[in-house]
Amino acid sequence: FKILKLEIRHLWGIKKGQKMKEFMSYEASLEILRSTLVPWDRVEKVTLTQALDRRIAVDIAAQDNYPAQPVSAMDGYAFAWRDDLSELELITDLPAGSDKGLKVGGAKCVKTFTGSLMSEGTDTLIPVENVEVVGSKVVIKKPVPKGFAVREVGESYKKDEILIKKGATIGYAETALLAELGIFNVSVFVRPRVAVLATGSEIKDLGEPLENAAQIHSSNHVGIAAMVRKMGGEPVLCEIVRDRAELVKDAIVRALKSADVLVTTGGISMGDYDFVKGALGENFDIIIDGSAIKPGRHIKVAKAGEKYIFALPGFPYSAMVMCVLYVRVLLNAWFGTSEPKITAIMDEDYKKRSPFLEFTAVNLVNRDGKIYVNLGGKKLGSSAIVNNLTNDAALLIIPKETEFIAKGEIVEVLKMV
Repeated sequence: FKILKLEIRHLWGIKKGQKMKEFMSYEASLEILRSTLVPWDRVEKVTLTQALDRRIAVDIAAQDNYPAQPVSAMDGYAFAWRDDLSELELITDLPAGSDKGLKVGGAKCVKTFTGSLMSEGTDTLIPVENVEVVGSKVVIKKPVPKGFAVREVGESYKKDEILIKKGATIGYAETALLAELGIFNVSVFVRPRVAVLATGSEIKDLGEPLENAAQIHSSNHVGIAAMVRKMGGEPVLCEIVRDRAELVKDAIVRALKSADVLVTTGGISMGDYDFVKGALGENFDIIIDGSAIKPGRHIKVAKAGEKYIFALPGFPYSAMVMCVLYVRVLLNAWFGTSEPKITAIMDEDYKKRSPFLEFTAVNLVNRDGKIYVNLGGKKLGSSAIVNNLTNDAALLIIPKETEFIAKGEIVEVLKMV
């Protein structure tokens, strides 16, 4: 037991004489976060062409059935179906977009094009390739069943059906649907301004030369800014701050002046130069001080009035995972949406490496109509391996009490941005 305790201390960076900190559960930390929320009610109208990737602020319901009348799904001849018909009399044509108010019965037909209204009295469309036309006679070569190639009333959607839920992200399909509904000015949530502040004397900004082998280019600030944008926020990149207590404090205060949320990376662990945690403790109300998860257990969340500060780890993989686990939860709560969890089938054995609730980058594979999870190409190591999150990676959720997952088990997976 003594040896095991020493190994755990070494594994988690706990110095001799230092007490092992008790972390709250992830679920408890989210309850605290949600309990402090003030509704986000800032809404604006934008044109449909400006609405891509915005979060819609209202439920969108159909004002009518669509189609409102039966419509042809192919080019062909509309007629009233009978099983004894072998020949039809062509009386006219009906191009898409026109309405001649025709009434058709007996063995008569109307040449009807894709998207055209079905004439009154007709219920079936026979495709052009199924007939032979001789003058005004349409000879049926290959019969079709009643109702063939006709889009019935309400096939796409019924009146009052909710088509887009409040908080949904407007993508290409939502854009097309809104246009179909005749909605050209869209109510969307104002993007919360999210400042992103990377700290560390070892990191350089984009384009800055590295001066020695101990320096690296910062990936956190641009990576998290991109995530925030996809999550529905408006990222604001701050200058990188070196590891000096007064610089860190000043940068945090300055960033909060123009942002609704501040996300910092680095400076929250147990090192001598971890100044973010000190700046938060001295100046703000810390509501979450660590969480029993891997990665990112040293996370801190603070409040400054109605504004939030998320202090994330410095390792890129950890920072981005924690952005999903906390920052996205805040934004989704503001927008009224839930986290995108799915179930999948484990495609290989997996042994957990920590005593905490664990979130591990995995691949999702759709095979035979089922979703499988594997770790192909994912590297085991520290929480710095940001390339583990490429290629549409997702996060496998491994409960605290689980030590091993066997191939074939059903697991929960959290989608990334």
